[in-house]
Amino acid sequence: MSTAIDTEPYRVKLERIFEGPMDLLVHLIRKNEVNIYDIPIALITDQYLAYLEWMKAMNIDLAGDFLLMAATMAQIKSKLLLPVHDGEEAEDPRLEIARPLAEYMRIKSAARLLAERDLLGEDIFARSGGGKDVPVPADEAMIHVGLFELIDAFQRIMANLTPDQRLDLTTEHISVKDRINQIIDILEKRGDAAFEELFPASPSRADLIVTFLAILEMVKIALIRVFQHSPSGQIRVFYQ
Repeated sequence: MSTAIDTEPYRVKLERIFEGPMDLLVHLIRKNEVNIYDIPIALITDQYLAYLEWMKAMNIDLAGDFLLMAATMAQIKSKLLLPVHDGEEAEDPRLEIARPLAEYMRIKSAARLLAERDLLGEDIFARSGGGKDVPVPADEAMIHVGLFELIDAFQRIMANLTPDQRLDLTTEHISVKDRINQIIDILEKRGDAAFEELFPASPSRADLIVTFLAILEMVKIALIRVFQHSPSGQIRVFYQ
């Protein structure tokens, strides 16, 4: 079976799907458990750039503000390397991103509180094809999952590939569109599934990448919603 993905790489556009550069910084700060006003700029910058490289390799289109933030962080990193002369009270260069980041986190927190207000029908999704309604998890331990949590989960799956699976010598792969249809079939029957369960049992590297891109596309077009159980860290996908 020859598909479009073999001749032209499938690209996922980031706008309107998940988050922007501020969200990536928040993710890294929480992941590293660091103080927003005492950011280890070298570490966070390196990790930020690694995420950008990874997304580019996955054919995820990045908006210009991601690159602008990368340039800003590199500049701050270079400023911190400059010597401070005696008696000089220079402002910490990290405040250039710490201040707007703190404000951004306050706005996001306020928006999340507004979104959590009880609205009629908010916790019910109508399944397509006339199926039964699928409730969204009401457990307070369940939180919405964003792009960067999905990337972390996917990287863990990729890390478990055997050397033979990493050597993808096949020329025929399933298309993203076909994989979306397969995932829909799974969720039509079950309503929801663990993130890992949507990936083939004995996959090649190409199988994993196509599946991940299919999941991103399904989030983009609002076919699925993704939640994570905070205590266990398990990610589940719910069909809308």
